[in-house]
Amino acid sequence: MSSPDIAGILESSRELDRLRKEQEEVLLEINKMHKKLNATPEVVEKPGDNSLSRLKILYTQAKDLSENEVTVSNNLLNLLDALLPSGPPGQQRRRIGSDQKRKRMKNESDISRLSPAMRNQLEACASLKGEQVAARVTGNNAEKDEWFVVKVMQFDRETKEFEVLDEEPGDDEEGGGQRKYKLPMSCIIPFPKKNDPSSVPDFPPGRHVLAVYPGTTALYKATVVSPPRKRKTDEYLLEFDDDEEDGALPQRAVPFYNVVALPEGHRQ
Repeated sequence: MSSPDIAGILESSRELDRLRKEQEEVLLEINKMHKKLNATPEVVEKPGDNSLSRLKILYTQAKDLSENEVTVSNNLLNLLDALLPSGPPGQQRRRIGSDQKRKRMKNESDISRLSPAMRNQLEACASLKGEQVAARVTGNNAEKDEWFVVKVMQFDRETKEFEVLDEEPGDDEEGGGQRKYKLPMSCIIPFPKKNDPSSVPDFPPGRHVLAVYPGTTALYKATVVSPPRKRKTDEYLLEFDDDEEDGALPQRAVPFYNVVALPEGHRQ
């Protein structure tokens, strides 16, 4: 192996290390922006706010860095392949093992093509295994959306699909037993953590949300009357749509960890 060959490999390794460090820095900034927007989503409506444009710039930087990482990684692999001896015919078993290793490296390379934000999202989805989440289990052609509390059984990183279990289906469900569904990421909303109230978005009065109706495992559209912060409890005071009693909408208390943002385009 010549000195120029070694120098090229070392240079590519240093470049790869630099790119990954930059990706980590950008990802930290993206996570900070996500936390800010989750805590105060109304900030984007204020005149002069540049949160969304800043987030777009960060996503673009993350995408460029990820693509550069793939390019440098492939170049490094080519340098190593060109220098490694092919070996005599008697080393067929070793070459097979090398091929398997290359396949694993290719899969890792495919994953690295994703932006850091997307990889972070996939990790978050995988961490939901065993957790209860809100899930839309109705088809795209349904007249209205139906959301239920389900338990995450598995998350497939390749298909980006959740396997979930409806532990308490309604009386009108066929069979009357527990049912499993395979749902895309767009049909799943994680609940806030019970043991971390500080990370929960503080939906202001008048904000439309999706919340678990007391005594059920179904979620419905509701309007915030008072958030936990003002009530000094861990419960929202909500008015659910179509929950009229004696000509008025009763105000119902719902724990903060059973309240999520209303999905865009919600039909109910």
